[in-house]
Amino acid sequence: MKSWQIVRLVAGIFILLSLALGTPGSPVFVSQWWLAFTAFVGINLLQSALTRWCVMETILRKLGAERGC
Repeated sequence: MKSWQIVRLVAGIFILLSLALGTPGSPVFVSQWWLAFTAFVGINLLQSALTRWCVMETILRKLGAERGC
């Protein structure tokens, strides 16, 4: 996988997990504060789209992930 694919995969997993943990009707509900983590991931995705720079992608490339186009 290329670094940009890993970023999107991890972001999707984080969003789904935090929604499951933060939505009161969920069987794995913990606290509504998990929805703040969902917002944090969304803000980071927005920031990376506007600035064309993503911290996680930089870290992944340093760890050896292949750079994508």
